[in-house]
Amino acid sequence: MQLFSPLYSRAMQWARHRHAQRYLAGLSFAESSFFPIPPDVMLAPMSLANPARAIWFATLTTIASVLGGLLGYLIGLFAFDMIEPLLHSAGYYPKYLQAKAWFDEWGFWAVFLAGFSPIPYKVFTITAGVISMALAPFIIASLIGRGGRFFLVALLMAWGGERMEEALHKYIDRLGWLTIVLAAIAVLIIRY
Repeated sequence: MQLFSPLYSRAMQWARHRHAQRYLAGLSFAESSFFPIPPDVMLAPMSLANPARAIWFATLTTIASVLGGLLGYLIGLFAFDMIEPLLHSAGYYPKYLQAKAWFDEWGFWAVFLAGFSPIPYKVFTITAGVISMALAPFIIASLIGRGGRFFLVALLMAWGGERMEEALHKYIDRLGWLTIVLAAIAVLIIRY
């Protein structure tokens, strides 16, 4: 069943859109403080579609993401009581508690790890504000963590270029279904 091929084609069309950079910046900003979709979903196809601009796309994504992280920090610092019910209803509250425990133990490294990994970065930006983490280490850890991740994604896509785009297009449905199966197995293992 070809469910992922049309989505992939659409993503590549969006990646070539004349306003794609604005969308990438907006998504990167929003994801760092409140939006659930990571910017990699735009960064990767944009870097594939235009490999010569991959470094610029990674830079834009990093800057916008760190600025969005500062918004998350301010939300945690000034408005946590207002958003705490949202964390509960969105299922992020256990992750918030885990992030808070990691901050108590690792501080700077917790932000760095969250910035680089697929862990929801927004939870850490808000938590950093809640605990009033020093702003300079927060920004530095965010720049290094987010930048490392986004430059890795962009450069890998640019390096692969047309060959990778063709291979992805050819195998995207298999990869998509494999990802769903692996995610389902992971959920089952974690729950049971």
